[in-house]
Amino acid sequence: MRKTLGLALGSGGARGIAHIGFLQALEEAGIRPDYVTGCSMGAIVGACYCAGLPLETLREVALSLKLSKIATLNINPIRANGLLRFNKARQLLEEYLGDITFEDLKIPFSCIAVDLAAGKVVELKEGSVIDAILASSSIPGAFTPAVIGDKTLVDGGILERVPTKEVREMGAEVIVAVDVLGDLTVKKASPNLVDTLLRCIDIMDTRLTQRKKRARARYIDLWLEPELGAMDQYLVKNLDFALDKGYELGVKYRDEIKTLVDGETEGKSDKGEGAPEGK
Repeated sequence: MRKTLGLALGSGGARGIAHIGFLQALEEAGIRPDYVTGCSMGAIVGACYCAGLPLETLREVALSLKLSKIATLNINPIRANGLLRFNKARQLLEEYLGDITFEDLKIPFSCIAVDLAAGKVVELKEGSVIDAILASSSIPGAFTPAVIGDKTLVDGGILERVPTKEVREMGAEVIVAVDVLGDLTVKKASPNLVDTLLRCIDIMDTRLTQRKKRARARYIDLWLEPELGAMDQYLVKNLDFALDKGYELGVKYRDEIKTLVDGETEGKSDKGEGAPEGK
């Protein structure tokens, strides 16, 4: 009997374009997820896919991206609480998605952000999809935080790089996590102040993600990482490279994913019970 497939698409800035190539490889093999969760760029790609936007269109848009096409400098970044605002990204998303809500999506989808006041992960799964995915992508300091209802929200990757728990709770029986960032601790240090701060964030993010990966090993069927080398998540370039590497990853694992979904194997491969998940 076929099992339901859930994809958890992780955060990763420019590296997150690899998700498009990965989805394309699965689609070519006739594999379509039943549930999708996303964080940051994974949320944007995931939402567009679940809305029914053709992957070829998504690919064309991605390859044409420049920072000037998605954001505008804030006149007063201190007052705005961010260097940039997502006004152009919103316009671009509205051009392709319109005023879409979660209820309009063709595939069940949710994304995550972090509530600044409560200091915890918030799952966004109702109301405006564009509001939600921009909140999930609002990197602190770089972009003005998003306000949804009574919550001030920033990039979900601060606490939850790859939202596997959420896709499991949606009902996925087979869970495939795609982490486009991988081990960020191997990057060389930089004497630049901004780079040093970002480096510290990357190190903390990697260690937190590694702990959660171990703790959830018992129910994650595949944890996949495209081979993106030293590609910088913060620079909008080499996007065709990310697409190709995501596609290669999908081609490599799509037969195994199909086998897992068709229920021809039992249990989780290469999985231990893991340690209890921390808060």
